[in-house]
Amino acid sequence: MSALLEVAWTDPVTGCRGYLVIDRLVRGVASGGLRMRRGCSLFEVRGLARGMTLKEGLNYDPAGRYIPLGGAKGGIDFDPYDERARDVVARYLHAMRPLIERYWTMGEDLGLRQDVIDGVLAEIGLRSPVQAVYPLLEDLDAATARLADAFRIEVGGLGLDELVGGLGVAQATLTGLELLGHTGPSRVVVQGFGSMGGATARFLAEAGLPVVGVSDVRGVVANPAGLDVEHLLRHRDRFGGIDRDHLKPGDELLPPEAWLAVPAEVLVPAAISYCVDSDNQAEVGAKVIVEAANLPVTPDAEELLGARGIPVVPDFVANSATNSWWWWTLFGDVGADADEAFGKVRTRMRELVTAVFEVATLDGLSLRAAALRLSERNLEAIQARFGEGTNQPAK
Repeated sequence: MSALLEVAWTDPVTGCRGYLVIDRLVRGVASGGLRMRRGCSLFEVRGLARGMTLKEGLNYDPAGRYIPLGGAKGGIDFDPYDERARDVVARYLHAMRPLIERYWTMGEDLGLRQDVIDGVLAEIGLRSPVQAVYPLLEDLDAATARLADAFRIEVGGLGLDELVGGLGVAQATLTGLELLGHTGPSRVVVQGFGSMGGATARFLAEAGLPVVGVSDVRGVVANPAGLDVEHLLRHRDRFGGIDRDHLKPGDELLPPEAWLAVPAEVLVPAAISYCVDSDNQAEVGAKVIVEAANLPVTPDAEELLGARGIPVVPDFVANSATNSWWWWTLFGDVGADADEAFGKVRTRMRELVTAVFEVATLDGLSLRAAALRLSERNLEAIQARFGEGTNQPAK
């Protein structure tokens, strides 16, 4: 199934390439973030956009104010650590301006922070990264004020917008372990310590699961007795890099490739795509993988892992809370309140993961296939409800 629209862009200054893929429009709008990393490709962005369609569809609640949107994704093949990165983002967003105004609602993703995106959009005269959805809101002023208030909320030094995604992954992990009947130790390794990885590690540690390893671009920080996650969060940079000068006694430094070698029952890839492939999947010793990043496990690796009895909770299930929280807040399903948001995320993720496991068990499917089936059912219901305003990708 091909995407509805694919745009390729070349930066006139650096020559780097950027992409935007709109997989599907629902009521004329699509949702999906913008990432920046060296090596980002059209193939990758295309897969991410399809994942956004599935993520949106999976969270359809006919009784809710928020009606899922279509799926989209943007990507720039450039090093986010390069001092020219912000200027590259500015030129990319300027080029994509007509699509942002009318069709593409977007936010931060790998390699980019929301404040950078918001700052650039303000400079080029756009109201908001989600302004394309404004015509669908009943009370625009109340909705945007509610979302702005929510973005100002911090809990334990981290923004609510950052925490909801990690809470969703953590709840998916806890529910998955329960449904798998896992009663032994549940040590966790998190690959990536940015917005998603850091918040996931916080909530899993709070739930009593020892986080024995986290990784960043420089390598792995491990401690078999459990890392002090809050301490590490206080000593990381805006890209999720951990300050090695502030490690605690017992913390070990390992090379980047050692993240799969740290003994743990739960593996949470929360950084880059395609990091578990057919070659290194044999090193996975965990009981379950929960995908916090987008597309971290390749299809062939997932098949091999399944044959070894290691289930993978797919990305468009596990990491869907950030996306849903934006829309729950904007459309008024939750208010600008941390406890209300946390309660909604925990309840929804518990229901969602349970439903996926039930379909997988009853129909003899993998967790991904079961989640796909649930999402496709919801997409059909959305199509039936908003047929004239919903565009499906061409087959």
